[in-house]
This record gives sequence, C-alpha cells and structure tokens, in this order.
Amino acid sequence: MPALVMLALGLWRLDRGGMWRDEAVSFQVGRRTVPQIWHLLHDVDAVHGLYYLLLHAVLAVHPGEVALRLPSVCAAAATAALVAELGRRLVRPRVGLWAGLLYAVTPMAGHYAQEGRSYALVAAGATAATLLFVRAVRGGAWRAYGVVLSLTCWLHEFAVLLLLAHAVSLALARAGRRVWRGWGCAAAAVVLALLPMVLVSRGQSAQLAWLRPPTAETAGGLLRRFLGPADSVYWVCLALACLGLLRLAGRRGEPTCAGVGMPVAVVPPLVLMLVSQASPLYVDRYVLYALSGAPLLVACGAERVAGTVERLWGRGRPVWRRPPASPALALLGVAAVALSVVHQFPLLRDDRAPGARADDLGAVSRAAGRELADGDAVVFVPAALRNVALTYPRPFDGTRDVLRVAGAAESGTLYGREAGVAELRRRLAGLDRVWVVGDRRLLGARWVPRDPVERAKVTTLWQQFTGREETVRGVVTVRLYVRPVSARPPSASPRPGRR
Repeated sequence: MPALVMLALGLWRLDRGGMWRDEAVSFQVGRRTVPQIWHLLHDVDAVHGLYYLLLHAVLAVHPGEVALRLPSVCAAAATAALVAELGRRLVRPRVGLWAGLLYAVTPMAGHYAQEGRSYALVAAGATAATLLFVRAVRGGAWRAYGVVLSLTCWLHEFAVLLLLAHAVSLALARAGRRVWRGWGCAAAAVVLALLPMVLVSRGQSAQLAWLRPPTAETAGGLLRRFLGPADSVYWVCLALACLGLLRLAGRRGEPTCAGVGMPVAVVPPLVLMLVSQASPLYVDRYVLYALSGAPLLVACGAERVAGTVERLWGRGRPVWRRPPASPALALLGVAAVALSVVHQFPLLRDDRAPGARADDLGAVSRAAGRELADGDAVVFVPAALRNVALTYPRPFDGTRDVLRVAGAAESGTLYGREAGVAELRRRLAGLDRVWVVGDRRLLGARWVPRDPVERAKVTTLWQQFTGREETVRGVVTVRLYVRPVSARPPSASPRPGRR
C-alpha cells in the first residue's frame, strides 16, 4: 500500500511542462553518447556519473520530461515499501504500514520523486542498505549490505555518512564483537570502493563554491521538512517522534525501530552540517536518504500510544478477549495519515507547479521562441543559461550564439566553451543589437561575477548597449539590447526592423 500511494503521488502531474536547471543538465547529458559522458566526467559532475549512465539507457527509449522523472518516481515508491518493511521487521506490520504511508505522503519525498536527479534513487539504495543492515545484525550476511551501499555511494558519495548512522545503531543495540567485526569489514569495503570517486570529485569541488555554512535555521527547516511542513502535522509528528525515542535500546544485540530510525534521520545531516561550518557542503537534497528514519520514529511513537490504548482496553477482560493487534487501531493510524494529506494537500499541489522549482527553463524557451527571429544574435549571461538552448533547441534554430567557440558535448563540458575576454569584446563590437538570455540579478548589477568572461559580458552590455523590450520568467529574462546610434562605429549601419 505505501508503494502504491507513493507511486500515485509521484505520477500526479508528473509532466509540469518545463525542467529546472539541474533537471535540464540531467536531460542533455543523458542524451549524449557514452564516450561523451565519460569525457564530461573527467572535468565535472563525476559524482553523478553512474546516474547519467543510467539515464542514458532510459532516455534512449524515449527522450522526454516524463521519462526523465520516471526513475525517481519508481525509486520513491520502492523507498516507501522498504520503509514499511523496516517497520514490519523491527516492530510489527501496522508500524510498517504507518511508517511507509508517512514516508509516501511527506511533501519532501514527493518533491524529489518528481525530479530528474539522482536523489530519490540514493534514498532507495540507502533504505535498502538499512534493511540489509538489520538483517545482517540478526545473523545474516554482510556482503549484500556492502554491495548495495557501495552502489548507493556511487550514485552520490555523501551516502557514505549512512555508515556512521549504522555504527550508532550498533552502539545502541550493544552489539557483540562478531557483529562489529562483520560490519567493520563491510564498511571498509564501502570506503575502499568509494575512494576513486572521492579522489576525482575533490578536484571538482569548485562546483560547490556557491554553498554557504548551514545555520540553526537550516537545521530547523530540515526538521520541518522531515516531519511535515504544515504546523498541525509537524507538532503531532514531533510529539510522536519524541515518544518513539523512549525505546532507543532494547534487548542486547537486538536493534530497535527507534535505534535504527533516529541515527538514520539525525546522524548524516548533523555530520554534514558540522563539516560544512569549515567547508560548506550541505544542501538538504544531499541528505534526502535520511528522511526514511523520520517516519520510523513517528510510527514507533504511534505504536506506544496504540499499545497503551490496547492495555487499557484489555484491562479486566479475559485473555481470550484481548486482541493482540487490533485492526481498528491500524485503520485509525491510516486515517490519521490520510488526515495529514488533507492538511498538506495545498503544499503537495503547489509543489507540482513549474514555479515550485528555482526556475522553469521551459517557460524561458517559450518566451525566446516568441521573440527571436532567424539570424538574431544571442548571448547567455551567465554561460550556464545556455542550458535553455541545449535542452529546448527549437526556439533557437536559426539564431547565432555569438560567443560560443565549442559545443557542450564535443568539448566535454556542461554548457560549451566561450570566447575569451578579448575575442568577446571584438565579437560584441560588431553587433548593433543582441538578444540576451540572462539572470536579472546579474544584468541588474545586484552582484558582480567573479569569472572574468562573465564580468566582461555584463560590463560591455552596460557600457555599449541599451536594454529595450524584455520578457521575464522568474529570475531569467529574455532582453533585447540595442547599441545607441552615437555609440556605433562609423561603418556600422542600422539593421532593418524585425519581422
């Protein structure tokens, strides 16, 4: 049932009619050939290499927005089922049912279920590894645990923090030497398997230069996203999670539901936030996999409440009239989850609108299609906005990308290579009008780019051109820049009017 609910919510309005910048990168890289993807990974995005190769196989069948997001939808459904199985194994079936449903209806899970990036797949792999961890602690083999977690870390290297969460679970369970030894060997294998990725990605750390150290407000925001953004849902879930924490430790050597759920939910985000005080690395999507621990904690607290109700109900009754697990209580928990969906429905609905993401490149491309004509000169400020033309090329057919010197795929870059500062100024000097697809904050002088080429673009546009008509889509604008008559070179002549 949790898997079906997650699948239904994931498929609901899956085609938003536009991708945001990160999804667009996934889409255009996934459509490259395998050698071209391999070429790219030498310089950028090595951490997403395995995901890009998986996406290459998916998009080869049918390139489109729905196909791009389907792996994430399926992974989220699998995660909901795995959370339910964890609750069932660690406590009883109704706890699994509640935990799985809570995961499925959490807006954060639904958000990344509809995103063409690797994070939902990482969450599925991490939850599967946690399930294998519980099985191994109880006497199973550690090999499968090590293999699954290694593959998950290759989808995103920060999943390695799950090892620390499992170590805390072993400490809470007071595991014996044999268990610690088995886990230690598996953990060492995971770290060794991840080492090549770490060495390569360290050289690409400039991609994270935009991050800032997280604050207490960041931590509070993540807690709300884990337990439910709506106030009524948040406070109820927080109270139940605190009740669940009362059973962190059980019998020696036996992990409890809270003893597994709490470390998974807390340890990876906490460690990454602490490390990010010195070297910023934290973004909430990097620890999406930790979300699976929160519904387990809430379901544990709900089970304590249900157990109290059953004891009160059975007091003074004959043993044969005391139901071991009342179906009515299980259904009551399902009804409570359904009520939380009602409270959070506006959030779930609004999250499926294109404006819920940082930007909507589909809307930008449609605006460009209405404005651009054959032969028009186009400049992208910054170069990353060339992603619009790479993802939605039709509106840019027949236009001239005046600063590009090499395409994205052949150059092994995300957005292609552009002319240097001197060549850039020479090329712009020969234009009387140019269309700019740009960031409004950058064009409006709200911040000055560090990159000398981007700084030269903005400076030249400010000094030599005047902005005219424009179409704005969020933070991105499609704006016409025209050189004033007084600033034209003597040999320049006005271009005839547009269509």
